[in-house]
Amino acid sequence: MACRISELVLDARDPERLAAFWREVLGYVELGREDGSIEIGPPDTGFGGPQPTLVFNPVGEPKAGKLPLHIDVNPTDRDQDGELARLLAAGAVPADVGQTGEENWHVLADPEGNEFCLLRKRLPTV
Repeated sequence: MACRISELVLDARDPERLAAFWREVLGYVELGREDGSIEIGPPDTGFGGPQPTLVFNPVGEPKAGKLPLHIDVNPTDRDQDGELARLLAAGAVPADVGQTGEENWHVLADPEGNEFCLLRKRLPTV
C-alpha cells in the first residue's frame, strides 16, 4: 500500500484572502470552515478526490523565510502567457528568487508572499 497527498495545509494571516486567491487560481470551491480554518478543493469531488484540497489555518504570524515546500501550477485551458496574465490579475505578483531570465517558468507570490511557480506545460483538467 501507499499513501496519497489528500490536503496541503498553509498557515495564513488572512485565510479569507488566501482562500479566495487560490480558489481563483485553481478553480476550487470552498468545502468547509472549522475553527477559523477554510478548506478549498475541486468542485464535485472535494476531499478525497484525485487532487489534494488546501486548508488555510489562521495564525498571527506565519513562519518567515523560505519554506521547504512550494506549489507549482500548470495551465489547463490556455498557454503560459495567458495564464500568467490571469494569475497577475487575480493578485499574484512576480517574485525574484535569483532567476536568470532563461527559465521556462515564472516565479510568483500569492497575496501573503508565498512563492509558487507557473510552469509552461499545459495539462489536461482532472
